[in-house]
Amino acid sequence: MEIRIGISQSARDLSFESKLSSKELTDLIQGAIESKAALLKLEDDKGKTILVPTSAITYVEIGAEKARSVGFIA
Repeated sequence: MEIRIGISQSARDLSFESKLSSKELTDLIQGAIESKAALLKLEDDKGKTILVPTSAITYVEIGAEKARSVGFIA
């Protein structure tokens, strides 16, 4: 699942792949923002930990669940 997070006062967004489903990601992000947690902790598909200050999040874009096809399609 591809995730893009906009960070305030940053020209670039944070983009990475995660093994979590769209529902799991939505619940995790929404929970961190609603509980006013200082940091949102996420993990990418390679095991790296990503910490994002919740007060700096401007938007979150979660990609579609459909897997990308590889090769030629007839």
